[in-house]
Amino acid sequence: MSDLDFLWSIDTPTVANAIEVLKVRPRTEGFPSVDLRCLFPELGVMCGYAVTAQVETVSVGNALEEERFVELFEAVEAAQKPVVVVMQEIGRNPGWAAHSGEVMSTIFKQLGAIGLITDCAVRDLTAVRRLPFHYFARGAVSSHAHFRIVRTNVPVEVLGMTVHPGALLHGDENGIISIPEEKRESLTAAIEQVLASERKLLEFVRQGDFKAAALRKRFLH
Repeated sequence: MSDLDFLWSIDTPTVANAIEVLKVRPRTEGFPSVDLRCLFPELGVMCGYAVTAQVETVSVGNALEEERFVELFEAVEAAQKPVVVVMQEIGRNPGWAAHSGEVMSTIFKQLGAIGLITDCAVRDLTAVRRLPFHYFARGAVSSHAHFRIVRTNVPVEVLGMTVHPGALLHGDENGIISIPEEKRESLTAAIEQVLASERKLLEFVRQGDFKAAALRKRFLH
C-alpha cells in the first residue's frame, strides 16, 4: 500500500493528531476555521495535491478573461494527481461569490481533480454530488455573479489556512488539514502510533468498572 493509499483509509482528525506528534508546526496552523464545511460527507476522505487560484467574483468593472480559465485548467492537467483545486476569493463581497458549479467541476474532474476547496460558495450541489466530486465551501448560492480567475498557482489563504501549489491536503466530514512536507516520510508511523495509543486508552475506558479515579492513576502517577 502506498503512503497516499494509506492516507485514504484514515480520518482527518487522526492525520491532524499525527502531525502534532511530528512537532513540525504550531497546533493552530494548517487547517481552516469552522466556516469551511464539507458539503458531501457521504463521499468520505479526499486526499490530493493542491492547484490554487485567486478569484474575483463581484466587481462589475473587471472583464472576464477566458485565457485565465484555460490557464487554471492546464495547471490541473499538468499537476501531480489526484488534484484538489483550492480557490481564494480576493474580492470585497465573498458572501455573494460562487466559485464552481457542474460545468467547472466536470472539467476539473475530467482533468484529474477529485474535489474543490473554496473560502466562498459553490452551486449545482445535486449534479456535482452525482459526479462525484468533493465540495468544501462555506455553503451554496444560486448565482456565480461576475466570476473570473485572476491568477493560478500562487499561495492562497482559505479561512485561515495557507495553501501553496502542490501542497498535500486531506479532508473528510471533519474538515481539512494541510500535510506539511517536513517529516512526511514519518507520517505513516505517527498515524499508527496515534491509533495504537487511542485504541489502548479506549479499551481501558470501556472496562465495565471504569471510574474517573482510574484516569487519575493512569495519567498522574
